[in-house]
Amino acid sequence: MGNFRWLREFRLPADKALAVGDKVELSQFAVGDSVNVSGLTKGKGFAGAVKRHGFHGSPASHGHHHVLRHVGSIGQRFPQHTLKGSRGPGRDGQERISMRGLKVVAIDTEAGVLAVKGAVPGANGSLLEVTA
Repeated sequence: MGNFRWLREFRLPADKALAVGDKVELSQFAVGDSVNVSGLTKGKGFAGAVKRHGFHGSPASHGHHHVLRHVGSIGQRFPQHTLKGSRGPGRDGQERISMRGLKVVAIDTEAGVLAVKGAVPGANGSLLEVTA
């Protein structure tokens, strides 16, 4: 075995077991197949609620001062604490997402390239998982 930049483990059904030394190549895909592509989205760092969740913000007039992009009310009188799962500012991106049903448009087995139609998650050069 050589040096690998990434090493991942995939579970296979019992009827499609692989032996040690078997190669997994692009030949299992064909043009026109529907595939799922998974990966990590681009990390955007710490983001406010407007950018992170698409909140509209407050009006710019009628007494609002310097609170245009704030969350607004995050609680109530009872139970005197913020409920779990309430959306607010925080780290945005860098989460696993799957794009389902992308069509394979071209395969180059010599260069090891699988071209799909549509958007895939992550930055250029990031690791993706393609499943049939």
